[in-house]
Amino acid sequence: MSAAGPGLTDAELFQRPNQRWVHDVAHPDRAAELAKAAGLPEVLAELLVARGITDPEAALAFLDPEQSHLHSPLEMLGMDAAVARLEQAIAGRQPVLLYGDYDVDGTTAVVLLKTAIEMLGGTVRFHVPHRLREGYGLQSKVLEAAHADGVRLVITVDTGMRAFAEAETARRLDLDLIITDHHLPEAGDRVPHALAILNPNQPGCPYPEKFLCGAAIALKLAQAVLERRDALRTREKTLPSFLKMAAIATIADAVPLRGENRVIATLGLRELRRPAGAGLRALLKVAALDPAVKQISGFDVAFRIAPRINAAGRMDVASEVIELFCTRDRVRAYELAAKLEQLNRERRDTEATALAAIQARLAADRELALDRLLLIDGDGWHRGVIGILASRVVERTARPAIVVSVEDGIAHGSGRSVDGFQLLSALESCPDLFTRFGGHAFAVGFAMPAENLAALKIRLRSYAAIHLAHREPEHLLRIHADLPLDRITPVLARWLSKLEPLGHGNAAPIFVAHQVRVISPPRIMKERHIRLELAQDTAQGRGSGAPMRGVGWDLAGRARALGLQSGTLVDLAYRIRENDHPQFPGLEIEIAGIRLFQPAC
Repeated sequence: MSAAGPGLTDAELFQRPNQRWVHDVAHPDRAAELAKAAGLPEVLAELLVARGITDPEAALAFLDPEQSHLHSPLEMLGMDAAVARLEQAIAGRQPVLLYGDYDVDGTTAVVLLKTAIEMLGGTVRFHVPHRLREGYGLQSKVLEAAHADGVRLVITVDTGMRAFAEAETARRLDLDLIITDHHLPEAGDRVPHALAILNPNQPGCPYPEKFLCGAAIALKLAQAVLERRDALRTREKTLPSFLKMAAIATIADAVPLRGENRVIATLGLRELRRPAGAGLRALLKVAALDPAVKQISGFDVAFRIAPRINAAGRMDVASEVIELFCTRDRVRAYELAAKLEQLNRERRDTEATALAAIQARLAADRELALDRLLLIDGDGWHRGVIGILASRVVERTARPAIVVSVEDGIAHGSGRSVDGFQLLSALESCPDLFTRFGGHAFAVGFAMPAENLAALKIRLRSYAAIHLAHREPEHLLRIHADLPLDRITPVLARWLSKLEPLGHGNAAPIFVAHQVRVISPPRIMKERHIRLELAQDTAQGRGSGAPMRGVGWDLAGRARALGLQSGTLVDLAYRIRENDHPQFPGLEIEIAGIRLFQPAC
């Protein structure tokens, strides 16, 4: 790779790309009607209407989900056949092989089904592939070994929807195969041959919720087979307990937190207030989370629990996650949780080292840094973190990015995209270069001979020149509602907390406040972040409300560029948050965007 010119400074490289504020379409009349009918604050009603919720009953169900809002597992195509075969295996003491995946979704799915089958007296074995040695998906050699060991029923979780050759191996061996998966079928809706497939996305499945994660589908199978034995106990005791694992997977797998997913996530988070298993308690302890002190949130799951579970599959052996959640030995549970903690630190260190190398590469090569689609390769970068690295580059540059690790003559790549650019289509423009590739619009992965990398860079650069020709890198900041700072109260914050859990498909609301006065010079933290003291001005002059604290992550450069000082008037895009830090307790705002106030002409 040749350097092109003097390169870019760090500030030029990873400064925030252009940020465009986009306001949701307001429906004040409908919001007012909903607020009155359901007894809600108007700003909350406005947020619900923006989510397509206008009926009072639907609004109250969204804000306070109940177990009765879950769909019956028997609505899922293939469920009757799957339950019947699993009951046969349990009654006949036939060992069942659960074949999972190495991420949060796959490992928790194994835990759920393993626990359910063993509760009913069945015998379970499981296999979770090693990310580096085996890769993703069902493997024929594992099926052959299981058959030789007496297994006659295999159930996949979070995988198998495109395992055509492996399904044929199972048929040849006379292995009954049940596929539980949430990934989309192959083009043309072709599905593997199996005794049963549980996937709401398969052709002909009437199940109402199409966006379940893999663990939620495993939960449905567990629920169905347990309810056949004791429906009342399942609904009152077992299902609530199982929802903890399903909620962790639902949040971690970034499926839309709407519909049934919202019910699973909300109820599961409530159950996390009472963690019963030794493994879960140990994991919460190493993550410095105490549900007796503070309720576990969706944010805690996404950024503190899930990364520690994922670290096992990224850096070592994911099967230890299953042992963690299944052991009753508190000492062993803490040993395993401590190992996950150490692996997560190693993952962070590995990621930071590679990200620094990426930053240096971009700084040295202006031509590469200014590409519309970034492809950055490195020798020996850990394959377990290249997807995270691609996400980091996209976050910082607002450009599609592919990060490639080259090892033993093979290039393994993982890419992430931006809204409006189909990254998989970019790979499909040069299929002859890959040994294998796949993914979807926003995330891709591939393997190829390292000698093909140069050709891939040329062809992707040409593809991006056409398909991203008129698009400048920018982050869209979606504003959900207007809310002056002086309207923020603890009561409103409690109402807004009913939108939790927040995440994909149910984004944390971003409000805008105009004509906000900075009442003291910005306080710079760690040379990157800012703290501000703010007050809401009005059209008539300075407001009389109490000052509001604001924190802005990575906004120190922006504050300097705007020349913020005491008395500066700004417009703010922000989120409301409760700070539990002992030095800064109480309500404050998290600044998502800031610009100088421009009075209307």
